[in-house]
Amino acid sequence: MSHLTPLPLAVLAQRMLRELDSRQSIFDLPAGKFVLGDARRDLGVQFSGHRAATPLGPAAGPHTQLAQNIVLAWLAGGRSIELKTVQILDRLTLPRPCIDMQTIGYNVEWSQELTLEQSLEEYVKASMLIRILEASGKLKLAPGFGGAVFDMSVGYDLAGVKSEPVQRFVRGMMNATEVVERLRRQLPASLGPLRDLDFATCISNTLTLSTFHGCPPTEIEAMAEHLMRENGLSVVVKLNPTLLGEKLLNGVLRDALGYTELHVPEAAFEKDTTWAQASEFMDRLLRTGRSLGLNVGVKFSNTLLVDNHRSFFPGSEKAMYLSGPPLHVLAMHLVQRWRRAFGDRTTVSFSAGIERSNYPDAVALGLVPVTVCTDWLKPGGYGRGFLYYHELNRRMDAVGARSIDEFIVRAYRADGPVDAHHGTTLSACLAETDDAPVELPLARLRNTELYLASLLRDKRYHADSHRELPRKSGKALKLFDCETCDRCIPVCPNAANFSLPIATSAQLPLAESRQIVNFADFCNDCGNCDVFCPEDGGPNRVKPRVYIDRARWLHDAPRDGILIEPGQTSGRFAGEVVTLATGQAASNDSREQALQALRGALLDDKAVNHVSEGLRGGA
Repeated sequence: MSHLTPLPLAVLAQRMLRELDSRQSIFDLPAGKFVLGDARRDLGVQFSGHRAATPLGPAAGPHTQLAQNIVLAWLAGGRSIELKTVQILDRLTLPRPCIDMQTIGYNVEWSQELTLEQSLEEYVKASMLIRILEASGKLKLAPGFGGAVFDMSVGYDLAGVKSEPVQRFVRGMMNATEVVERLRRQLPASLGPLRDLDFATCISNTLTLSTFHGCPPTEIEAMAEHLMRENGLSVVVKLNPTLLGEKLLNGVLRDALGYTELHVPEAAFEKDTTWAQASEFMDRLLRTGRSLGLNVGVKFSNTLLVDNHRSFFPGSEKAMYLSGPPLHVLAMHLVQRWRRAFGDRTTVSFSAGIERSNYPDAVALGLVPVTVCTDWLKPGGYGRGFLYYHELNRRMDAVGARSIDEFIVRAYRADGPVDAHHGTTLSACLAETDDAPVELPLARLRNTELYLASLLRDKRYHADSHRELPRKSGKALKLFDCETCDRCIPVCPNAANFSLPIATSAQLPLAESRQIVNFADFCNDCGNCDVFCPEDGGPNRVKPRVYIDRARWLHDAPRDGILIEPGQTSGRFAGEVVTLATGQAASNDSREQALQALRGALLDDKAVNHVSEGLRGGA
């Protein structure tokens, strides 16, 4: 099975800055899709004592595991970064493929793939890379639009949270001085003053507790209390959709939205925390938080456990985790119920089916942060964040709001716009709403009631709107000359797929001027590129797979792969190895021609990419 291999900070920093200069992109995200802010509008929000320049961020998941993922999420406008959940079991073998976005969203990826030590270093590297970008002057950031709030995520039981390896990780995130200085020394002299920046040493002092499915309520409370009392952390507790209870959940999911093919096992309701239990332990945790001067909040919601009724994942997986549009409706029911019970006593963060059109609604409800995963795994990838930013600005302009607080108060007033997708139900509710000025707590509650009234009638969330599968041509994917639609590039959460210009020759006749290549160290065979590729086979399996580590190249045999090393390049094709020394001319053998063409493209200074920068960084 493929596994993720982090690259050194020096490699990532050099590639990031050189690519921006030469191609006006960073990790293959075009500069035109960067979210850089607007001095005329303040999108800032408060989260656990920190100011985040926007409410948006990536959810703990595939977008926050490697340093370059986090940088991409930041470039997409994410300023509240919920880091990938870590736990004591950090050498897991996870099923492949693990991400299925064909219709709504399913996954079987539930924990980190890096060791705790690697995770700590990746998060520190990401913080340093963002600081380097800010200080480089190469981005025209609006005033106050830099920085990021990093939010830790840990789970899944008290013994694991209290264990020395997890506690070492938490302490390292709260004081990363040793890691920062060690990584600083790795930065090349060519970066000049950027090596001596005032890099943050407290990477995070907030934490979202991932309770996972079936975690007993006593464990949840004990984990949160330990993290507050022993580590001094503000804690957000992420809860499960099953809090709604079996009758209401199925009434919404199956009856109202029409997802009759989905079945939530009865055991999920039996093992998960009930509403009464959550209310009781959150009330106690709030008192503890007040006594310690720490913030306590809730997050809605975790994914929903359902039976695996599809053939995409390995047959060994009897269950899978639902995300996307139907989860949005379920989680909003939880927000409504929570606000009715707790009012404004807790912060409420949100992650469930967020996309361009409903992101402003989540912001109008005062949810902080609003995190996203499923939508960024679809065509466009991180570039979709740019659309979120513009949609929020459009909605704010429509009601004359220049700050998030103003937007919350004005978004659903009777003289404000009612987008068509809200439907007649919301219009009727608005007509009954007092148009007098309201305070923020009341506005948050009012907006929650009005928004939820629109959801069940909104066809965007109904099953019939999500039956169509991504287009397939029926053709088999080949090593070279596919449709080159580039869909596989942005849908990879790890930036493993990229394209290269490769010249044609008599021995290597190519129809396309650009070819798709896969960088092995960033690819974990999640399968998401296969979902959206119009041809059959999977870019991660069929396209030229490039390695810079010989041990890993040998380990992956007999899988086809190209190893780039200082002085030579080796290719393994159908189990046979071909090697060319630097400067050696290829014979008429098509495999040697292919190897030479790939090597030439990969090492061309104009084609800034993972491999060429990796070699330079290692030199």
